[in-house]
Amino acid sequence: MKIAVIAANGKAGKWIVREAVNRGLDVTAVVRGNNQTAARGVLQKDLFDLTAQDLQGFDVVIDAFGAWTEETLPQHSTSLKHLCDVLSGTDIRLLVVGGAGSLYVNPEHTACVADGPDFPDAFKPLAAAMAKALGELRQRNDVRWTYISPAGDFQAEGERTGGYILAGEELALNSKGESVISYADYAIAMIDEATKGNHIRERISVVSE
Repeated sequence: MKIAVIAANGKAGKWIVREAVNRGLDVTAVVRGNNQTAARGVLQKDLFDLTAQDLQGFDVVIDAFGAWTEETLPQHSTSLKHLCDVLSGTDIRLLVVGGAGSLYVNPEHTACVADGPDFPDAFKPLAAAMAKALGELRQRNDVRWTYISPAGDFQAEGERTGGYILAGEELALNSKGESVISYADYAIAMIDEATKGNHIRERISVVSE
């Protein structure tokens, strides 16, 4: 299996690359600068400059792109649209590192995590931008996409426990009543989905055990 990880030098990207490499998969890091990951294959190119020819031959493309500043938040939508346009009509699967703010907190799916009174104001613009991008992604029936939301507390420095709970559109809690997962365990879930491909055109979520 050949996997490309876009924004591989980022925190999530590095963990995903490491997990894939440790499983013996053929991994290419797509980076703008020098490769800082465990991947042997490297494609040094900006996401927005990627072409269909660049991604031809991969089985799975993992999008670990993130934008955090006010002026770059719209890139969550524009970057995803670009990747979808590039992969449109192909069998190449697109797996997206998503956000937790858009996860539903009621069975009717009318309220999201980001709507809650305890959701930090500082993260609301990011949650809104990622939710918008997800909404647009849901309209793409020409791409074999999967959107994977982490738990509410997404811990970059958390330990790798080796396990996780797979959930769906609603915020899930673990056995301790917490919504938390480490980047390392999230990477396990991401590569599991990459190798199994069970959730085409679906948003799923993961939480620690």
